Amino acid sequence: MLRTYTYPRYPYATPEERFGAAGHRHPVVVVGAGPVGLAAAIDLAQSGLPVVLLDDDNTVSVGSRGLCYAKRTLEILDRLGVGDACVDKGVSWNVGRTFFRDEEVYNFNLRPQDDHKRPGMINLQQYYLEEFAIKRARELPNLDLRFQSKVVAVNQDAQGATLQVETPEGSYSLEAEWLVVADGARSSIRRMLDLEIEGTIFMDRFLIADVVMKADFPTERWFWFDPPFHRGQSVLLHREADNVYRIDFQLGWQADPEEEKKPENVIPRIKAMLGDDREFELEWVSVYTFQCRRMARFNHGRLLFAGDAAHQMSPFGARGANSGIQDTDNLCWKLKLVIDGKAPSSLLDSFSDERVIAADENILNSTRSTDFISPKSTMSLIFRNAALTLAREHAFARTLVNSGRLSVPSVLTQSGLNTPDTSEFAGDMVPGAPMDDAPMRETDTETEADFWLLERVGNHFMALLSVSDPSQLDTATVRASRALADAPIPIEVVLVSRHAGVAPGGLRVFVDCKNRFAERFDAQPGTTYLIRPDQHVAARWRAFDASALKSALARATGNLH
Repeated sequence: MLRTYTYPRYPYATPEERFGAAGHRHPVVVVGAGPVGLAAAIDLAQSGLPVVLLDDDNTVSVGSRGLCYAKRTLEILDRLGVGDACVDKGVSWNVGRTFFRDEEVYNFNLRPQDDHKRPGMINLQQYYLEEFAIKRARELPNLDLRFQSKVVAVNQDAQGATLQVETPEGSYSLEAEWLVVADGARSSIRRMLDLEIEGTIFMDRFLIADVVMKADFPTERWFWFDPPFHRGQSVLLHREADNVYRIDFQLGWQADPEEEKKPENVIPRIKAMLGDDREFELEWVSVYTFQCRRMARFNHGRLLFAGDAAHQMSPFGARGANSGIQDTDNLCWKLKLVIDGKAPSSLLDSFSDERVIAADENILNSTRSTDFISPKSTMSLIFRNAALTLAREHAFARTLVNSGRLSVPSVLTQSGLNTPDTSEFAGDMVPGAPMDDAPMRETDTETEADFWLLERVGNHFMALLSVSDPSQLDTATVRASRALADAPIPIEVVLVSRHAGVAPGGLRVFVDCKNRFAERFDAQPGTTYLIRPDQHVAARWRAFDASALKSALARATGNLH
């Protein structure tokens, strides 16, 4: 029981299979109603697919658990219909500060640019994210969310997977064409199928203490190395919703987890940090170890693994839930095309290929953070302390300080779905990059509305074509745009211009009202970007070319022969 949160209890409902519907094969079943499974189920259901989501519990996660959600994840949550609820409840922040002993040596800003909708990061207890996502899931008529439904056996063949599901009423059989596995780090389905996951377990322990208190600390991330109140170890402080503060204490491998969780041992640590005069109450306490490891591949026949079921990493840098939600963002549009018969099943190999690259990046950065925070030798400790000392005065040393490189989206430059550039471009919006945001305005003959670019891009393929005057678009481009929109896999052509105007042919016009799109995408008249449904750049050119767009679409959907 928490002081600041009352756990919801979701009802069990008898599934249709217990009324004689056995033998019906569902297009998609998702296992696990944590942040990753919920994201996958909502995304697929919003695309029009019927989805069954199974969870073995009847409530949200116990304890705050996952906490930090990065800008890219918030942009995905926006498309799932839960971004506003999360940002409104969470604590937004951009600045992090690092201390060595009792002095600040380094700080950073996660969002140095203006004119983005979302902050660099929010802090929000995981149970709130799950509650908001469950509310959204229950609004979707084609999403069947089944609580108290535990998968106890899985078998697959060339047509799909058959699950045995245990419920309060007994067991039943459930058939799926595709199974999305998001049942966490201890994935029972991964174990049932004897699928390996390899990596490193780190020999250290950390204490999480969620503390309820009123404090005027700024909404920033504070990280201490060797502070006077916890000598020889590290401490991390974050503010959460509801006047809760997350404090992480490094304990060392020899610490006894059960002893360290006792209030009589936790409270003195917190008082040493905050002072005897600060009133607080313990909300939640846990001791954890961590590991960095992943499966060799994330797709196995008709089974698709995402989140902690596929990969795990240390908590430094907030890479767990963020990378898991980005897994589903990569997967769902591809799975929709495959189920609809518009792309070959081999397109799902690219889900594994792209997200394995992302997992390796996260594991590498997570491992480096862990090695810096917990030096394994005397020489490593000397190097770390020297870097921290020099960072006070020297910029070069600040690049060496690593208190947890924070989650950023992977730029999929190695993806086989990209079409390589044929012209020179400046900036970061290379093929494979997730899109930057920009303020926009949409006009027609009667109305005008301001919006953010990422609010109107995603969920289908789009071509963003920069033009000087929308009203002067030539007839050939209008005709080609209509043909692209009417293709089996449609591409919507949208004009982006510094000037308002009504385009012929009913094409939409986005007005680049602050010139941010032109700056961030190095856009000149004629510049065309092909955008994937997950808001990643698939290709770009300096001139509109319908045949080039068709070829790039074929490559991005696995249909290039």
